[in-house]
Amino acid sequence: MSGNTFGVLFAVTNFGESHGPAIGCVIDGCPPGMALCEADIQPDLDRRRPGTSRHVTQRREEDKVEILSGVHEGKTTGTPICLLIRNTDQRSKDYGDIARTFRPGHADFTYLQKYGLRDPRGGGRSSARLTAPMVAAGAVAKKWLKEKYGTTFRGCMQQLGDVPIPFESWDHVPNNPFFAPIADVAHLEAYMDSLRKAGDSCGARIRVSASGVPVGLGEPLFDKLDADIAWAMMGINAVKGVEIGAGFASVTQRGSVHGDSLTPQGFATNNAGGTLGGISTGQDLEVSIAIKPTSSILTPRDTVDIEGQSTQVVTKGRHDPCVGIRATPIAEAMLALVVIEHALRQRAQNGDVVPPVPIESSFL
Repeated sequence: MSGNTFGVLFAVTNFGESHGPAIGCVIDGCPPGMALCEADIQPDLDRRRPGTSRHVTQRREEDKVEILSGVHEGKTTGTPICLLIRNTDQRSKDYGDIARTFRPGHADFTYLQKYGLRDPRGGGRSSARLTAPMVAAGAVAKKWLKEKYGTTFRGCMQQLGDVPIPFESWDHVPNNPFFAPIADVAHLEAYMDSLRKAGDSCGARIRVSASGVPVGLGEPLFDKLDADIAWAMMGINAVKGVEIGAGFASVTQRGSVHGDSLTPQGFATNNAGGTLGGISTGQDLEVSIAIKPTSSILTPRDTVDIEGQSTQVVTKGRHDPCVGIRATPIAEAMLALVVIEHALRQRAQNGDVVPPVPIESSFL
């Protein structure tokens, strides 16, 4: 295994480099017979793509997806689906000055140590641009899950740097470049403008959830649903922490509060985040991720070159002052890929996923 394929039954193999001719993925295991075209995938790519506001990288990529295989007469055939996204706005000259130095916070050092060479153009394989194919694959997974089980996914920003964002309504999320669930984002724009002027960056906290998740997804011990969710989220560039449900707030909760009481109408709370014993409860899956500050900044940083000599590096080019701004659709996609993997596993082991059992029936 080379670490480029996600999943087993719904396997997504990611390929390409940030400044290569194209990026993309091959999906192997998508069930046949589902209507699928580029228009089903493009909206999620448009949500993630660069250049959508002054607060993100100004690299101008349309991120137009092409379906090269696996679809005939508008329906999936059950054979591998190849999705291609062409790179059209590379500016590799921006990276000429850092080809022989290691940028703090980047994978320059580790890639060179592992492979004996590295692609300095935008980070090559380690670039967050490689999240685009996963968003495309996630859109395919979302469509199948929605049609099969009514499962839907959504996300929002909970905190930008040291600025917490209160939750007002999901309706506000598509109306601002931050995916923030608030009506007025003027203070967030001012915060980002000040960061850009200072040549610095910040992190973010993102919340993502899935509703209409069938009961019973997940496995005992090592393939728990929540464990696979955490593994998937940590595979997203710049993610440094994952919380399921109450997460680290569980530390200060009492057992009398944290345990979600059951009633004839269902669970009273959702501190567990939609799983118990690693198996879905039918409640919303609730996940939060912590994203580190962007490593590519204009502020001079101490480092060494490939000869081990002390130097300083300034990362020029077009970079997001907060990579978390575009992370919401990425987190949604990765959550969808985990859910479809477990849904297909459940079908293989237990026939098909049954509708949620009413709480009162489950005690008979």
